[in-house]
Amino acid sequence: MTRKLIAATAVAAVFTIVAPARAQVTVEMAQISCKQFADYDDDAKAFVTAWMRGYYSATKNLSTVDERYVKRNTEKVLRYCKKLPKSSLMNAIQKNAR
Repeated sequence: MTRKLIAATAVAAVFTIVAPARAQVTVEMAQISCKQFADYDDDAKAFVTAWMRGYYSATKNLSTVDERYVKRNTEKVLRYCKKLPKSSLMNAIQKNAR
């Protein structure tokens, strides 16, 4: 039993050392422009959209998410961003999200 535990610990230690380190990335959400957001890939858009939805729900003291509005708001924000690419994403959300 002790040999198996030592072997498992050794294997875990090797994988910890060999595993590539992931850099921690900090994003200043207020600095994202509409153009940057429009150019993001789908995964990045989904991440930013989820964060913004949570942020603005918290500012309105809401604890629920209505999926109908998520899709509608995302489409409205993207249309706004196409018209005003230099605008900040947070500004676009404040003006268009419901």
